[in-house]
Amino acid sequence: MADELIRGAGLGFRFDPEAKALIVSVEPVLISAPIDESWLRARLVELGYEKLSYLPAAAMVLLGKYNSGAPVAALRLAECVDAALSVKISIDGLSALLDIVPAQGGAAVTTEDIFRELVAIGVVDGVELGPINQAIADGVAVGLVVAHGRPPVHGEDGCLEKLLSEARDRSPRMDESGRIDYRDLGDILVVHPGDQLMLRHPATDGMPGLSLLGQPIPARPGKDIMYGSNLTGVSVAPDNPNLLLAAMVGQPVQVAGGMLVEPVFSVADVSTVSGNVDFDGSLVIKGDVASGMTVRASGDIEIGGMVEAASLEAGGSIVVKGGVVGSLGRHEAHEHVIRCGASFSAAYVQQAKIEAGDSIFIDDTAMQSELVAVNHILVGNKRRGHIIGGRAQATLSIKGKVIGSPNRVATRFEIGVDPALHNHALEVAKNRDDRENQLLEISKLIEFAAHHPERVKPGMLERARASAHALGEEIAAMRAEEQALEKKIELSQQSRVIAEEAIYEGVEVYLGKQRYRVAGEHGSGAVAMGKGGLGLRAIDEPAA
Repeated sequence: MADELIRGAGLGFRFDPEAKALIVSVEPVLISAPIDESWLRARLVELGYEKLSYLPAAAMVLLGKYNSGAPVAALRLAECVDAALSVKISIDGLSALLDIVPAQGGAAVTTEDIFRELVAIGVVDGVELGPINQAIADGVAVGLVVAHGRPPVHGEDGCLEKLLSEARDRSPRMDESGRIDYRDLGDILVVHPGDQLMLRHPATDGMPGLSLLGQPIPARPGKDIMYGSNLTGVSVAPDNPNLLLAAMVGQPVQVAGGMLVEPVFSVADVSTVSGNVDFDGSLVIKGDVASGMTVRASGDIEIGGMVEAASLEAGGSIVVKGGVVGSLGRHEAHEHVIRCGASFSAAYVQQAKIEAGDSIFIDDTAMQSELVAVNHILVGNKRRGHIIGGRAQATLSIKGKVIGSPNRVATRFEIGVDPALHNHALEVAKNRDDRENQLLEISKLIEFAAHHPERVKPGMLERARASAHALGEEIAAMRAEEQALEKKIELSQQSRVIAEEAIYEGVEVYLGKQRYRVAGEHGSGAVAMGKGGLGLRAIDEPAA
């Protein structure tokens, strides 16, 4: 206790209100003991000066003088520091950001101080009192938003609204997981002149915003969309240029840029009596297609009966209400192929060769057939769903209730990316690079013309700008196609062969260079990639 009484002996503290500082003095005494900085700081707390701004350099001088017995007349050890504030405008001009450095024994920031600073930088509207009051109460703020400008409302892109939900769509779309709507393609819908088909919603300009400094912020207009120039069988409503009407009797088909109406030709049967059929439009065959016949249509083909060893080709979808019996395995000079640009649907297929630009749907059984689909193959809706023998190839999935047979019939499946898809993706990327190089050269020309208008022929600048705009839209479309292809390639790595009820020995599945042979008989399962490679897994187990 005696030692405590002599520590700091001869040390004096006084607060100078004019200098707003704590002044310390030293009168050396023989009985004083050395002091250190921790003792000095504790002493300031005892005296009630802990809120002042402590000056470490002065403290070091003081400790040296005191501990060596040297006198100090007056030394500034701590001082009052007022709070400091700053307000800055964000880069986008829409926010005022407040910083407050807290006071150290000095004056705190007031609401008036903050408003004065806001006015000084030009902010008069959009001020929010709530954050300001909170900052005053806290005494400190870092990047606190205390005022908001009015952001622009960007325009909405134009769109084409389909007014007929049953209309065929020649642009099949998948969701993000790669699933599609497995359903019967249904009957061909027929419209008549004057029927409403599609409504165009123009792009909007949006609403400009206003920065905190009163400067307008332009809104980005939406990207407009127009009806295509090559839509046939349709017309624009005389009282509404955005409304598309049917101009003829036929099948409505949604395409890129709108909707068209294809003529529909109906025939009872296709046989040697009627002859082969080649029609520019959609075709309805109420009965059967006999062996050896050829049927072609630029649109869809709907067959009410069955098809036997015939060739079918459609630009759209093919729907066979009955079954298809082909000629695979027979010794015939002519190979019969069913080929369509969209999806194929039938009750059953046997010894048939079918190629679809989208997906294949078979209600009952696929036996000893060659099935090739760009996206999916589904066998089994309300009926048996057997896939026995032959070969099936699809990018994303092949699904049946029973795959293979107890007799170990060789059944081959190929899933995953079609090499043609990779090649197409590379081709699109190359074409985009070419267009971007062209746009770069045109941009250089536009920049040159802007600086040297006297050296450019009249009209050249306008043509260059038009070309740049067209190239920009073309590049944007190519980028969108690239993204869609990349997504599809990514999904294809998760492709699988699914057996909902049973899968048998004799089934082989190929994914790229991977191969899996089913051994024995199994219940439901899926052949897909996993950590150990291609193998049989639970249906709900995600692919690796």
